Amino acid sequence: MSSSHSAGFWPVLAAFIGNATVCIGKFLGFLVSGSSAMFSEAIHSFADTANQSLLLIGLKRSRLAVSVEYPYGHGRERYIWALISACGIFFIGAGITVYHGISSLWHPSSFHFSFWPVLILIASFIIEGFTLWLAFRELRRSHPGERWLKILKTADPTTLAVVYEDGLAVFGVLIALAAYLLTELTGNRYWDSGGSIFIGALLGVAAVILIDKNRHYLVTTSIPKEMEDEVKKILLSDPTIEKLLDFKSAVLDVDKYLIKCDVEFNATAMIKYLGEHHFLENEYKEIQGDYEEYMKFCVEYMDRVPRLVGRKIDEIEKHIQERFPKIAFIDIEIN
Repeated sequence: MSSSHSAGFWPVLAAFIGNATVCIGKFLGFLVSGSSAMFSEAIHSFADTANQSLLLIGLKRSRLAVSVEYPYGHGRERYIWALISACGIFFIGAGITVYHGISSLWHPSSFHFSFWPVLILIASFIIEGFTLWLAFRELRRSHPGERWLKILKTADPTTLAVVYEDGLAVFGVLIALAAYLLTELTGNRYWDSGGSIFIGALLGVAAVILIDKNRHYLVTTSIPKEMEDEVKKILLSDPTIEKLLDFKSAVLDVDKYLIKCDVEFNATAMIKYLGEHHFLENEYKEIQGDYEEYMKFCVEYMDRVPRLVGRKIDEIEKHIQERFPKIAFIDIEIN
């Protein structure tokens, strides 16, 4: 994947193109057959296409540069747009399809069997199955060696949205095809209406899952526990840090974390650190018995120590970021 795009960009783009294509085909299939299940699948694909366009907007917005007004960037915009997308799935995808299915139970429309809707559904299964495979491949690439249950829990919500949407789309195509064929074989329109309602219910469940996941990221979730423990270990392993008084972290984006902590420096270790730079030794030799030079040294000492402490903090931050490149912002304050 090109580094110029956010995580999840290519699966979302592929899903957008695939769903836009099959959406047109499914609406044509509905016009030919009058099938409620076919109409539900057409609305399903329309909702997915609209939602994936929102995800693309969120991915683009999340790449905006850091500024004075937004010192930590715009990473969380992907979660905002993904949340809007999930709400769209619930109200447009689930709402309209369930309503149409229930409505068709009381007011059945004319049903005309044709092989064209069957061919359209088979083509849709292939296209949406391919975009689903791309999304799964992206998840595996981003989480090598991890179990799928953990991946589904921690994955990028935009890629995960494609997995849920296209997974349901593939399953929905099979439901629509079964409902369409059973309606023709039995002559009972309840199969067609039931298929529509079932597809809508599945969309509603997926939407609730995605809404909850994006809400979780928007309410300032912390970095993974394993990473937090390792960062604390790195901080406390440095001899100049005596205590870790406070530690906070936040997920700013899929691959961008923030940590902030207060530390108490060890004075003895700090003096040894200064001695390694011959900071005291050289001055001691120069000012022996000269009070004025001693006072000048004290002034210079007070001026230089904060810079040396700052240099030490920079070394610790560099060490942490080498170990965890996703930690883009580190704020270590001395108590």
